[in-house]
Amino acid sequence: MTRKRFIFATFGSLGDLHPFIAIARELNRRGHRPLIASFAEFREAVEAAGVEFAPMRPDMAGFGDKTVIMHKLVDPWRGPELMVRTLFMPKLRESYQDLERACRNADLLVTHPLAFAGPLLAQKEGLNWVSTALSPMTMFSAIDPPLFPAAPWMRWTRRLGVAPYQLLFRIPRAMVRRWEQPLREFRAELGLPAMDSIAQFEGQHSPQLNLALFSRTLAAPQPDWPVNTVVCGFPRYDGPPPDASVQAELEAFLASGGPPIVFGLGSSAVMVAGDFWRAAIEAAQRLGQRAILLTGTPPDSLGAMPPTVKAFNYLPYSAVFPQALAIVHSGGIGTLAQALAAGRPQLIVPVAFDQPDNARRVVKLAVARSIPFRKVNADVLVRELGVLLAAPDFKPRARAVGEEVRGEDGASAACDALEGFCRVSPDKFLK
Repeated sequence: MTRKRFIFATFGSLGDLHPFIAIARELNRRGHRPLIASFAEFREAVEAAGVEFAPMRPDMAGFGDKTVIMHKLVDPWRGPELMVRTLFMPKLRESYQDLERACRNADLLVTHPLAFAGPLLAQKEGLNWVSTALSPMTMFSAIDPPLFPAAPWMRWTRRLGVAPYQLLFRIPRAMVRRWEQPLREFRAELGLPAMDSIAQFEGQHSPQLNLALFSRTLAAPQPDWPVNTVVCGFPRYDGPPPDASVQAELEAFLASGGPPIVFGLGSSAVMVAGDFWRAAIEAAQRLGQRAILLTGTPPDSLGAMPPTVKAFNYLPYSAVFPQALAIVHSGGIGTLAQALAAGRPQLIVPVAFDQPDNARRVVKLAVARSIPFRKVNADVLVRELGVLLAAPDFKPRARAVGEEVRGEDGASAACDALEGFCRVSPDKFLK
């Protein structure tokens, strides 16, 4: 098909960025012109992947100390409100301005759920708009309801039927609606009609096309998903390969003994790790196992470590997870995609956001166990890993699920859907 200009608008952690890089790289390979608009701090990661980049406010630097902010964001009650009302809504106009600039001559705008300016710009300028869902939680199905960290009991209501659950769901809808008052005011400034939909729920889904960027293995399509949803599979990308010295260091450690337990907390939960790494070291030693720690910060701060433990600031998960005896992680969707593809048993220690719901789904697949991060210590890790490693079913089941996930090409499927969307010349929004 003719060369197209695709604009991707995304915010969040690396787990929110990497799927779009994977899709953009595939679009590049097909001869298109993709661009990713996001936090200015992501420029290096995007351009290193060979993808064009445009900064979109807010900037991470404006949030203050990352560790302090992350400790607040992982609070199950106040964290989501802080994210929306304090971090994103005050910069909505700036986001709109930056995205408007990036979308000049665009054929299609593709948005992440936190890119609140995207749907506004699409409607105002008559842009063709495709939305995305990176994890099943953001589909907000009443038939297969997610596990909300602040209200896990809501899933129990579903046992009474869909209608009681939907009635109860009016409570979070009313709360979130208050958070979005600045968005409704900005809609009015733009001359757009008032809407009853809530941007963080049904308002995030495009009426034209919605891409579910996760595997059917994790969540089967539901009747109350948007009718225009295409389930693509995971678009997996986790950065460039390690440099030669780090690769040699990794290979030397792997060759010096049996498969290690790999501990990682993604790019967000790692900021609230606390004593997790010390607990991991102790647990591995008590279990008589080797370990690799992916600390997200220079590992020197951990001090001297036993020879059976190796710490790295960062490694692409695809380079190390397949070598693991088991994988311990927080359940972020990007990490989870790589862990499932690796085909190794998992212990998931969810912290916040979509992580508890992701963990619940993977436990149902019989490839993992899960324990909330707040309950984790060396004793808990020893107990849970001991069960995981001793049970006969986890390893073959994880291997089978890994084959299923590796058989999917989420980036290619997403590109097929985007190209197909462009071919049919869908009706544009009415201004």
